[in-house]
Amino acid sequence: MTIASFAAAVVVVAMAMSAFMALATVVERRTGNSGWIDVVWTFGLGLTGTVAALLPFGAGPMSRRLLVAALALGWALRLGLHIARRTAGITEDPRYAKLKRDWGSAAPRQMARLLQMQALVSIPLGLGIALAAHRPAPSLGWQDLAGVVVFVAGLAGGAIADGQLRAFARSGTGGVCDRGLWRWSRHPNYFFECLLWCSYALIAPAAGYPWGWIALLAPVCMTLLLTRISGIPPLEEHMLAKHGEAYRAYQHQTSALIPLPPKGAPS
Repeated sequence: MTIASFAAAVVVVAMAMSAFMALATVVERRTGNSGWIDVVWTFGLGLTGTVAALLPFGAGPMSRRLLVAALALGWALRLGLHIARRTAGITEDPRYAKLKRDWGSAAPRQMARLLQMQALVSIPLGLGIALAAHRPAPSLGWQDLAGVVVFVAGLAGGAIADGQLRAFARSGTGGVCDRGLWRWSRHPNYFFECLLWCSYALIAPAAGYPWGWIALLAPVCMTLLLTRISGIPPLEEHMLAKHGEAYRAYQHQTSALIPLPPKGAPS
């Protein structure tokens, strides 16, 4: 991958994500349901990554480009359909709803600005997919296999965590879900999402391919987003407001992200 090809990949990813988040802005305004923002973002990033993997940005063989494109598309379908099903049953995402209340009359303008910032911070994610697809090794090898194994583990773990949370909600038990993976982590779905994005960082780096190391930014970016910005902080605030001391006790007993034995559990 030449400097010109790398720059072209950055431009394509940036322009595509900006367009998708502009679409998310329109959808949110038309429906009044901010939950659709994450649906548009997920499918948008998945499609952007798929296209970036298949475009001739580098010397990666078609077998690797098709493999990585399939990973990106599979991620988008699994997560996007899950979020869409969840969004269809709500009127607002509580995280975005709070922001809109805080912004008051400036909410439309501020939301559009926020979503373009989200497009900007998504560039390392889309670029990580592209860089993995275009690693110039002529055939698939152990790096690709390792990436696929990590990807499947992340995808399966996220699906299991989401399924356990849906089952708990359907049970009508109420309160805080502390069953299955949720007994070991307050956000196991986020943990497996971070793990999944490590797959591109495994596939991309290689000797003689300096651009590939930039793919390490993909899991770093996703981890920072989920643990510091749009994931855990606003969701924990919402859960504390909703469940009070019950959630505070859950916080004390249970790891925030990495699945670990609950505090006080028998060894």
